[in-house]
Amino acid sequence: MGSPVNGPALRVGVVGVGTISQQYFEHFPSLPELELTAVADLDVARAESVGAAQGVRGTSVDDLLAADDVDVVLNLTIPAAHAEIATRALAAGKHVYGEKPLALSTDQASPVLELASQAGLRVGSAPDTVLGTGIQTARAAIDDGLVGTPVGASVAWSAPGHELWHPAPAFYYQPGGGPLLDMGPYYLTSLVTFFGPVAQVSGSSTRSSRERTIATGPNAGTPIPVDIDTHVVAILEHESGVVSTVTVSFEVWATRSPLFEVHGTAGTLGVPDPNRFADPVSIATADDREWRELPIAAGYADAGRGYGLADMAHAIATDRPHRASGDLAFHVLEIMEAVQTASRDHVVVDVRSRPGRPQTVPLGARPGTW
Repeated sequence: MGSPVNGPALRVGVVGVGTISQQYFEHFPSLPELELTAVADLDVARAESVGAAQGVRGTSVDDLLAADDVDVVLNLTIPAAHAEIATRALAAGKHVYGEKPLALSTDQASPVLELASQAGLRVGSAPDTVLGTGIQTARAAIDDGLVGTPVGASVAWSAPGHELWHPAPAFYYQPGGGPLLDMGPYYLTSLVTFFGPVAQVSGSSTRSSRERTIATGPNAGTPIPVDIDTHVVAILEHESGVVSTVTVSFEVWATRSPLFEVHGTAGTLGVPDPNRFADPVSIATADDREWRELPIAAGYADAGRGYGLADMAHAIATDRPHRASGDLAFHVLEIMEAVQTASRDHVVVDVRSRPGRPQTVPLGARPGTW
């Protein structure tokens, strides 16, 4: 890999080489800001096999965290291990970028951010899908006033359950998983990117009694214990005055609900799936209520997982804030925690953190430019 204009590539060590890691490996060759140097896993044999396939060493987690040729740890472990691995990496003097959520709770996440601040290190977090042309074009349309003044937004993501396709889905039904913590970050990060931080949250959630079993792979037929709510509804009051409604569910067999819309005084924006980088944006205005597709107006083109880390690498080299930040991920985690509290206690919950809106990704930008 080559080096970015503003300095040498950030040397990356990956902890956790499960399914999601392949999406990162796929995009590393197109990101000269990053140089993969090592991979690790609790299953060292698996790490060695993946390392050989990627042309780097596979090793234990302890050895990777102690390595001199790792500048940043890409934390792709299960959610229950996110805070522990991040803390250990920071204590070893390494930056951290992790999959969502930042941690299982704000109580776990706060010490991670405090340690990073004290050490002068960066914490980044998925989702970086919001940096692609889809969500960034939608943001540009909102900022340019194409739908007038935003009034509200609605999200309705649903599926029958991840056990229908994932060969090892049990963690989706444990704390740190479920439709809220698994899928919520994509939509909540987008909403905060559009409208700024959330000030208050209310909501309700439930779970069905249906039995869930693994449908594919070597463990097909194995029952799955369900220890989280599987149908969640939330109302978010943004500090800007916009009200967003969010429904996420593992209980829906079919639906006709729009996935994601923004409603303004002069029109409605059809927002693309924020779990993808480049789906098109559509709009219907007060003057013409027929849907039409908007041209791409912002975002990293042809992006994939790893672009948020590359964006962070360039921000480190140029001493700028990175977009997929730990502060933003903490705010999203606090929102999700507030939804759970609101549902359990039947109260409206205040959200205390106030991250700034991440800087827009200009049209045609690459992670190595600003």
